[in-house]
Amino acid sequence: MRSPSSGIAADLRTAPAAAGTGDWGCYLLRCADGSLYAGATNDIVRRLAAHRAGRGARYTRSRLPVELAYWQDCADRSSALREEARLKRLTRAAKLVLTESWAARRAGGPRGGARSTRRVLARGTGKTVK
Repeated sequence: MRSPSSGIAADLRTAPAAAGTGDWGCYLLRCADGSLYAGATNDIVRRLAAHRAGRGARYTRSRLPVELAYWQDCADRSSALREEARLKRLTRAAKLVLTESWAARRAGGPRGGARSTRRVLARGTGKTVK
């Protein structure tokens, strides 16, 4: 088992440029058991370290290690919490599409296209995603 702080550098390569600057956003973590956890923060670096140290959330404590699977910048705390709630309503399949498209964009791979991702997300919730 790796230490809680190891691997943060690897996740920071895929973390947003604004990480740790006080800008709000929401995120998905992939837990060791394959489950996904959604949250919102204004300091993703600190929050990810807290999750890995077992101080982040009760859900992730028993599912360590965790890795950053998705990040979405938000304008403010209110919009970050709304986006977090929207993420939590998505089906697992829709969340996986979202994390895969985010990973592909971060790796510099071909973009899956916002429209195709939005269609899958809309199907997962029964709602149109703007």
